[in-house]
Amino acid sequence: MESPWAPLRLRVFRTLWLAQFVSNVGSWMQTVGAQWLITQQSGSAGLVALVQTAASLPVLLLGIPAGALADIVDRRRLLVCAQVLMLTASGLLAVLTALGLMNSSGVLALTLVLGCGTALMNPAWQAIQPDLVATRDQIPTAAALGGVNMNVARAVGPALGGLVVALTGTATVFAVNAASFLVTLTALSTWHPPAATSHLAAERMLPAIRAGYRYVRHAPRIRRTLGRSLLYVPCAAALWALLPVAANQQLGLGVGGYGLLLAAVGAGAVLGAVLLPKVRRHWSSNVTLAAGGVLLAMTLVVLAVVRIAWVVGVVLMFSGLAWVGVLSILNAQMQVTAPEWVRARSLAVYLTIFQGGLAIGAAVWGGLADGIGLRGALLVAAAVLVISSLAGLYLSVPDTALDRSPSMHWPTPVMILEPSASTGPVLVTVEYRVPADRADAFTDAMGDVGRSRLRTGALHWDLFRDSSQPDTYLEVFEVASWEEHERQHGGRLTGYDRSVEEKARSLVDPEHPFKVSHYLPARPDSR
Repeated sequence: MESPWAPLRLRVFRTLWLAQFVSNVGSWMQTVGAQWLITQQSGSAGLVALVQTAASLPVLLLGIPAGALADIVDRRRLLVCAQVLMLTASGLLAVLTALGLMNSSGVLALTLVLGCGTALMNPAWQAIQPDLVATRDQIPTAAALGGVNMNVARAVGPALGGLVVALTGTATVFAVNAASFLVTLTALSTWHPPAATSHLAAERMLPAIRAGYRYVRHAPRIRRTLGRSLLYVPCAAALWALLPVAANQQLGLGVGGYGLLLAAVGAGAVLGAVLLPKVRRHWSSNVTLAAGGVLLAMTLVVLAVVRIAWVVGVVLMFSGLAWVGVLSILNAQMQVTAPEWVRARSLAVYLTIFQGGLAIGAAVWGGLADGIGLRGALLVAAAVLVISSLAGLYLSVPDTALDRSPSMHWPTPVMILEPSASTGPVLVTVEYRVPADRADAFTDAMGDVGRSRLRTGALHWDLFRDSSQPDTYLEVFEVASWEEHERQHGGRLTGYDRSVEEKARSLVDPEHPFKVSHYLPARPDSR
């Protein structure tokens, strides 16, 4: 069995992984500084929770366009632009804080700008991971290492941030965060993305967004992964939103103590990354996700009722273990399930739900804490998390792998009319002859074929049966333009799509091969 650290032996992966670690540490230091600055100025749980909202809300608003952009433009160039934006925002935050000109509103505003940079960066960063590893089999390992990266940073960053704030003030942690983006920019200069192989022009933004939406809508495994994320993240956001308030108001800790509590969460997350492979050998993904949610809920209960700091710190390690266990499974599912042509868009939807859940959840739990008290808000969050985690058992995330490697198995259509790229809509029909004893199996198999057509570009799909010749079936699907249909031929199909087609066609009468026809608008100027 290959080592779980194997991708780190690759120079480019290792360089970017280390740069990401430095950036993650800087971001956690910045979060500690921002939350503590607002805590000192206002003491409002609602305002402190809005730091998380300001960081996450831009992903909710910009994540989907950013994912489409990452599938259209050069991903390295997009990553560089995002780093420059975040460098500017964090540098401004450091300078204004050092001059004594920063207030709570300013912190939230510049945190919002940093969130915009994160929204632009995340889909592209996640999508390039398969380009950094040696084989497709290493993609899940690379995804797990991404979780280790974030959670080691979670263990180091808060404690370091708390120490720096205590010794030198919040302006310093903001400056350190700005420097971390320079490290990432340097690392990106060492990576050169693979050259594009498609002969087709880059997709336009709106059609690309629509194509990504269709793919996610008609990919059952991705929808289930997204559903489990939606059940987990908004409730789990209570931990990150309310922990600084609990540290200050219930445990009487200063910024250094708060940093140590976050370090305990991070240490538990690192332990979770080590233990997860062993857990997965005994439990399915479905059970592990539910158990992670229940375990995190239990830690919220302890945080609500216990007033002994060291006991809370020990228990918070289990929250980190639960957090990394759930997110590693969800992230790996998205990485290996979405094919390359739509990977960034699929990941953008996942990140939108994830960050949007954090943003909305943080605002809800912060407001509830202001209304009914901190203890009540934590207990309500724990109860809802237990219910949603157990309900998630009915939204199973399978463990079997799908072949998402590109497959160009459709032959080039023989055409007399020569359509332009914009010609459309295009109607494609496929005629099949199926023996009567195979009819039920054929129609069942064609359901998977229909979802394949819809994922890869079809606007509509249906299957009809000839009333005068019951053994004759007609598959019909419509594509927006000839260019979109060419994209189906030229890289959108995968090995899994080929397998579902082969399964359906194995049921066709071998003496009557299926027949494919392409219909173009008779009056293209009449639309």
